[in-house]
Amino acid sequence: EQRILRQQVVQEDTEEWQRSPDFSSLKRVGGVDLSFIKGDDVNACAQLVVLSYPDLEVLYEDSQMVSLTSAYIAGFLAFRETPFLLEALQRLEETSPSLLPQVILVDGNGLFHYREFGLACHLGVLSGLPCVGVAKNLLQVQGVAKSEEHQIQIAALQHGGDTFPLIAASGTVLGKALRSSDSSTKPVYVSVGHKISLDTAVRLTHACCRYRVPEPIRQADILSREYLRVHNPASDT
Repeated sequence: EQRILRQQVVQEDTEEWQRSPDFSSLKRVGGVDLSFIKGDDVNACAQLVVLSYPDLEVLYEDSQMVSLTSAYIAGFLAFRETPFLLEALQRLEETSPSLLPQVILVDGNGLFHYREFGLACHLGVLSGLPCVGVAKNLLQVQGVAKSEEHQIQIAALQHGGDTFPLIAASGTVLGKALRSSDSSTKPVYVSVGHKISLDTAVRLTHACCRYRVPEPIRQADILSREYLRVHNPASDT
């Protein structure tokens, strides 16, 4: 199934706003995240937020407690998480269709993945929306590793917006490491999810950053953790 869906990923710009240097017709950016109760890999808060662009103010939020029933298998995380994020998008479409995001930033990977089909690809293909994977940690996959060379490349990122490619052993560029702000020395790892080119995905991620993590994902993380604190006071997230 993963292989069949992988063939449907579109790795180029498909929307008018993507072709504009300042994304002039982009008005709404989504962010998704799953926050787990500490020590519990079954019960989580599935979070969707929609932010205005370019102001990055929260327009919509949806927090839902979910139980991830299918077993976790490395590389198949998306099969556990995607259904709940699709349900959140469906609720938004039913209640406030005018707030549907034009693109979604996903806390996780897209093509930068074991089988080049991470959560951002899965969500993009099944929702039909442009998606970008933004990971906080380096997935050591297909020859990409936390090597001395990788650390040297990170040190060479001088300013917010600076990048270097994540190249697989095969020579394929799977994504880019991005220094997301001048004040953050630790990069984020950006990859194509669906219906967007890598260069546009990087440009958009950088444009959505006030801090190291792009605001749609940062807000999704903050809101989901707050939801867990309120609804599971015993949990230490």
